[in-house]
Amino acid sequence: MNTSQTDSFGRTVDYLRISITDRCNERCLYCLPENYSNWLPRGEILAYDELLAIVKAAVSLGFKRFRVTGGEPLIRPGVVKFIRDLSVTPGVECVHLTTNGTLLPELAKPLFDAGLRRINISLDALDPAIYHAITNGDIAPVLHGIKLVKELGFESVKLNTVLMRGKNDGEIFRLLDFAAEHDIVIRFIELMPVSLTEMLSEKNFFPVTELLAKLQREDELEPLAKSFGVGPAKYFRLKKRGATMGLIGALSDLHFCERCNKMRLTCDGKLRPCLGNHLETDLKPALRPKIDTVRLLEFIRETLVQKPSEHLFRNNYQPQRVMTAIGG
Repeated sequence: MNTSQTDSFGRTVDYLRISITDRCNERCLYCLPENYSNWLPRGEILAYDELLAIVKAAVSLGFKRFRVTGGEPLIRPGVVKFIRDLSVTPGVECVHLTTNGTLLPELAKPLFDAGLRRINISLDALDPAIYHAITNGDIAPVLHGIKLVKELGFESVKLNTVLMRGKNDGEIFRLLDFAAEHDIVIRFIELMPVSLTEMLSEKNFFPVTELLAKLQREDELEPLAKSFGVGPAKYFRLKKRGATMGLIGALSDLHFCERCNKMRLTCDGKLRPCLGNHLETDLKPALRPKIDTVRLLEFIRETLVQKPSEHLFRNNYQPQRVMTAIGG
């Protein structure tokens, strides 16, 4: 059995987020600049066999959990087979998927049949007009997709809502009621400086600390010791509404990075030890023209050693790539 690796600060790192594309089927207005066209050339995107080679190397170093992200991962051809191959890779204990949900009506069943059991779905509003204003998309297929994954019996279904003052802060209670009605965990996430646009400002930033205080005036909140995932969310049960809620506050929570157990792989083969840091290692020299497992292992170990103690979001961090290029 492989032993999980620890970084320089003693944190166990056993979770890899894998971006398989930088593209979205809907232009998400809060994470992409208007008229954005800086997509990566197709040849720069890692092939599935290259991604699986990285997974096998990571498993040998003690990585056990893997999340498939994008961009929007479900728009990439062959994604169902990739999920199947990833799920049956020896040593892989858990496979997650993060999606905007628009393609779930047609792909939920094939993904379930491929072995996927854990899924996060972005839902930033329930009002169709507000949802469209944020994502430029239609909410109907997303709601249909949420219904399908519940009916199919996915073991874990979570909703992700990015908090944006003046855009969807009026949707919070509706979203909580929706989550309670459908017995789904909902997580509210602070905006982070991960876009090339000036998306994060005092005007639109809505901290989870403010949300917590707001909810405490309306309901009785019970902190939950149980974790509903492997991330940094802090979970609560709203006793009146019956909703289970997670809060992810990368800027508000001063202890946010203390138990970080993840690294990120961008769709073009860059291994990043921290979302909020420009450090990254290019794995392509170990993959092309042919896969070199020994060199791949060296790159992963070297990157792990560089994992910082905390992100730089509070230090006037300026992202060099949009979130879709890094991985959700």
